[in-house]
Amino acid sequence: MKTAWQNKNLQLYFAGQVVSLVGTWMQQMAMSWLIYRLTNSPFMLGFVGFASQAPSLFLAPFAGIVADHTNRHRLLLITQTLCMLQAALLACLVWTGQTQLWQLISLAAVLGMITAFDLPTRQSFLVDMLDDKEQLASAIAINSSINTFTRLIGPFVAGLFVAWAGERICFLVNAVSYVAVIVALLFVKAQQRSTGSSQKKPLLQLKEGFKYATGYAPIRDLIALLALIGMFTMPFTILMPAFAKDVFHGNASTLGFLTGAAGAGSLVAALFLTSRKGTGELSKWIIIGCSLCGMALIALGSSTNLLLSLLAVAVVGFGSMIALAASNTVIQTIVDEDKRGRVMSFFIMAFMGLAPFGCMVAGTLASAIGPGKTVIVNGIFTLIIAAVFSARVMNIHLGVTAAEIEKGLSETDDEMRVVAA
Repeated sequence: MKTAWQNKNLQLYFAGQVVSLVGTWMQQMAMSWLIYRLTNSPFMLGFVGFASQAPSLFLAPFAGIVADHTNRHRLLLITQTLCMLQAALLACLVWTGQTQLWQLISLAAVLGMITAFDLPTRQSFLVDMLDDKEQLASAIAINSSINTFTRLIGPFVAGLFVAWAGERICFLVNAVSYVAVIVALLFVKAQQRSTGSSQKKPLLQLKEGFKYATGYAPIRDLIALLALIGMFTMPFTILMPAFAKDVFHGNASTLGFLTGAAGAGSLVAALFLTSRKGTGELSKWIIIGCSLCGMALIALGSSTNLLLSLLAVAVVGFGSMIALAASNTVIQTIVDEDKRGRVMSFFIMAFMGLAPFGCMVAGTLASAIGPGKTVIVNGIFTLIIAAVFSARVMNIHLGVTAAEIEKGLSETDDEMRVVAA
């Protein structure tokens, strides 16, 4: 059996993703620095985070329906092209030197709308490129490794570029980087498993997917856990410019190091998951990852030493990647094929849809009590979340064989529901 690394489609796709995601992380870091440089307001960091992620809460479920009943390959080409146009427009606006805050917020919201369709489609598209379903766990881990490797490289390069030529160069590089993934997608040969054409109205399909996700205990519990992590754990990222500038009295390079530290921790986690075979004990690692996030956030909020804070951020990156990627693997392993797109849209909606509200709360709280104390509060909530979900998540039955996956879990579905309930 070929490993996921030997899959020609994945080689092409991941090569394009590496280039594109470096640009994406450069833009994200440059955008947050630009907002904080213009406003010097943690609240505005939270508000822009809200604008960029809120569309996922409303659009991701419908995006899942689209991903289940349209050609995912073609849909990805469309979303990636739109992302390229958004980055190009942002570069043009910033290049004029007359950028207004409302323009940045509007473009962040536009990207959020595109991403709401792009992310669940990308997650589901991995399966379409595989030769063997047993490659799935490895493919998800490799995908996570690439995401986190570029998260390590992109912000560091962005910090250098911002210091050299300003934020505008990062937006331009991101626009150009999308060419790589678009070209790769044109050469990828994917085979989407037919789920049959549905004559049901979108709202009925949405209701069907929601009933399936909430009625199946393993998926329901993992999605609920990720929703809370997205709301209480991950908003620390939008406060990084405040830490860089106000706590450590640094510049864009300092922000690049902080963001890169999170990427370094995430990369270690992704490589760890890549080296694992099968899905055994992943439920245990989901809780371990969540607990590590909570403890590291408390350490980050209590520290005024840059080196110690970099270590704490790296541990948060490690823990969050373990929890996210392991949950993704479990869900993709046990979900029925005809509902994959919708379930992954709920996955994205849970993790990113509630995060905007967490960003708003974090930004408002940081304006009142400072970024350090805000992150400590987030860490305490994260530890509470890990404790509350520990028993339910660690009881999820993960003994799913490749043959059972191929048959759509037809023989084990009822058994798994009983074990996990």
